[in-house]
Amino acid sequence: MKKTILMIATIALTVFSANAQKVDFEEYDLNNEMHVILHQDNAAPVVTVGVMYHVGAKDEQPERTGMAHFFEHLLFEGTKNIKKGEWFKVVSSNGGKNNANTTDDRTYYYEIFPSNNVELGLWMESERLLHPVIKQGGVDTQNEVVKEEKRLRVDNQPYSRFLENVKKHIFKKHPYKGTTIGKMKHLDDATLEEFIAFNKKFYTPNNATLVVAGDINKADVKKLVAEYFERIPKGNDVTRSFPKEAPITKQIDAKAYDPNIQIPAIMQAYRTPSMKTKDSRVLDMISSYLSSGKSSILYKKLVDTKKMSLQAGAINLSQEDYGTYIVYALPLGETTLADLTVEIDEEIKKLQSELISERDYQKLQNKFENQYVNSNASVEGIANSLARYNVLYGDTNLINTEIEIYRSITREDIKNVAKKYLNPNQRLILEYLPEKK
Repeated sequence: MKKTILMIATIALTVFSANAQKVDFEEYDLNNEMHVILHQDNAAPVVTVGVMYHVGAKDEQPERTGMAHFFEHLLFEGTKNIKKGEWFKVVSSNGGKNNANTTDDRTYYYEIFPSNNVELGLWMESERLLHPVIKQGGVDTQNEVVKEEKRLRVDNQPYSRFLENVKKHIFKKHPYKGTTIGKMKHLDDATLEEFIAFNKKFYTPNNATLVVAGDINKADVKKLVAEYFERIPKGNDVTRSFPKEAPITKQIDAKAYDPNIQIPAIMQAYRTPSMKTKDSRVLDMISSYLSSGKSSILYKKLVDTKKMSLQAGAINLSQEDYGTYIVYALPLGETTLADLTVEIDEEIKKLQSELISERDYQKLQNKFENQYVNSNASVEGIANSLARYNVLYGDTNLINTEIEIYRSITREDIKNVAKKYLNPNQRLILEYLPEKK
């Protein structure tokens, strides 16, 4: 039976590997040091034009948090040649859609158009970079938009503040201790001159990666890229020097309160290494082993079998400078948060002292192969990955080679990484509790 399972797993791996086509791309720099990545795929008449700026919440001044996320909204206000409120209309009237998102490490803007509108996408992104209109009226408008977003997604959502409370205890010096959305008072207090200065510092071609992916002719697109972006002047080099965190050597005990919940939760959080490390990828696998799906270790034990928990899981939040590994559970019935801690610790200790089964290991490999194939299944996904690997990892070809890192992870690696990072003296225990009204 065991041989049969292993044989099936091997066949599945072979099939996934065969379906995982190499992503061909070309990359180069303009004279202003803007990095350009082109990916030609003529299977469907669709193109994605995206620009990823190496600026996120960690780049903000301590008393001006929320700036990077704010600009995600502000730079849709309009440009010298796109009137206020017209950006989305221009995109939709030409058969496209667009969006943007911000993390602690980067900000990404993109449009998806029928491929005959690739020039329009390039022109619009060059306008955002070259001719943004940053005036007090637009700042005031987007300030209200961001406040409403915070009310909907943070202030009034159950469990929405757990990460905020985890990070402020895990990080003491590094700006990861803050939140991406920031503090509204900081945005209220910011002057127009500060917004203009933030744009001038970070929204420059030499702090940006342009990606064009889909149904394109690369030679034609190169000419358009040169026409629209080469003329944009280079900005000052962005230098970063973030403080290093001292190792956590003693368990941190803390409590946080949420007015939107009735059921408490326990959070076990550990500070972990950068997303660029192999260890971070091993932690991805550990997270999947513990909590991915109803057959995962924590779900089967705490939710299905012992009926001690409504929900349980693990999250590997990997970022450019550090990561945060979080294991959580919500109690059921008379179960206490301390009870859940004991049960979770038992499973982590097993990881640290025993090799996971060969069957579970093959399941993990299959899952990550599948994720790899799916992440490159659309032009939109490929564009995002190409930009992200270049900006945050400094290696665009990871889109093709990162899966080899996951394939190289052994059962021994899983055991050793669990022993290295997931120890009681290296963690935060956060009791996330209902706030009494």
